[in-house]
Amino acid sequence: MVQSDLKKFFTYSFFLGILILPLVGFATTTFDAPRAFTVWGVFVAILAFGLIIKVIRHSGGYKNLSDSLAPIHKQIKDKLTAVPAKYYILALLAFAVIYPMATNRYLVDVGITCLIYIVLGLGLNIVVGLAGLLDLGYIAFYAVGAYSYSLLNLNFGIPFWFCIPIGIAFGCIAGCIIGYPTLKMRGDYLAIVTMGFGEIIRLMLNNWDKLTAGPNGLYGMAKPALVYPSITDGGLTWVTFHLKSLEALYFLALAIAVLTVVGVRRLDRSRIGRAWVAIREDEVAAELSGVPTMWLKLLAYALGASFASVVGGFFAAKLSYTNPNFFIFMESCIVLCIVVLGGVGSTPGVIVAAVILSAVPEIFRELQNYRMLAFGAAMAAMMVLRPEGLIPATRRKRELHAAEQHQHEES
Repeated sequence: MVQSDLKKFFTYSFFLGILILPLVGFATTTFDAPRAFTVWGVFVAILAFGLIIKVIRHSGGYKNLSDSLAPIHKQIKDKLTAVPAKYYILALLAFAVIYPMATNRYLVDVGITCLIYIVLGLGLNIVVGLAGLLDLGYIAFYAVGAYSYSLLNLNFGIPFWFCIPIGIAFGCIAGCIIGYPTLKMRGDYLAIVTMGFGEIIRLMLNNWDKLTAGPNGLYGMAKPALVYPSITDGGLTWVTFHLKSLEALYFLALAIAVLTVVGVRRLDRSRIGRAWVAIREDEVAAELSGVPTMWLKLLAYALGASFASVVGGFFAAKLSYTNPNFFIFMESCIVLCIVVLGGVGSTPGVIVAAVILSAVPEIFRELQNYRMLAFGAAMAAMMVLRPEGLIPATRRKRELHAAEQHQHEES
């Protein structure tokens, strides 16, 4: 076991050197050897640390220690699970409400980004996590929502709250248009077709100058506004409050995220959610059992697109500007990574992963030259060490560990 691990360690270190040394060393016109070898040494040290941890975990001393600590671990777990889930939810909501009052404007803006990615992740979780349809063009629905609000508000003066239902309708139509040709496809073919549709929508927005202003984008959209009654000396009047501050936009994003969480949870526990899971596990068996697979797959695309359209409209209203370059293929990959990292089909996992993948890069912005390298390494390590995700869904976790146990018994 140790010899095999050492062989892997040297092999991975060698290929890391091939990747890192030219990338870091030739950042300038001349090769910066000290800098390149320092960065490579950091990654090799991380690999060595992982190897040491693995050796320790397979040692007899670690097993004895874990067995002795098992009762304490079980006792702590029992105490945590004894607290009703609603109290954790209330505590999380209280933190989310207090957050903008206790931080600066930059961190409030980061919080809004986290909430946007939470909604996007939960919407894609319907398509990928529940229905099992690998969608690599999901960000296109985000663009549909953003441009729906932008065009309706700029050309017809329709306010934000009336544009949202229209954007949801456009998103559902786009989801059905993209989803219908893929109903008979699975796996890699499905991923390629959805990726192609996503790029088609982005290129259409980029090249349709008369409608979307092309790469220049659209700007000047009105901020969301609240209209409420107020009693003054002159009688009842209606007051308009424009949500211009970051704090006001944060609370609007929080409301959208909370409604999305509630909606996705209810869908997951409904008959439709169980039918989606049946399609994900075995589409042929589900169809033979009487599940209308075609319509349910279209419904998954339409509902996932509707959530993305809502938050896309909010995104355009927040910036008062939208551009096709906001909706590149990499954004679809990040949203898919959120779903996989958090746990396919897991609502809490998607929320945690969305916060991690959107907030942590901002915290380490000073290391921007290596952020994507660290991002890729973290994703690869996560898939190897914990393939079920950070907070896996109960069904998914049982499936993965059952497969591992079966392989262990065969070996």
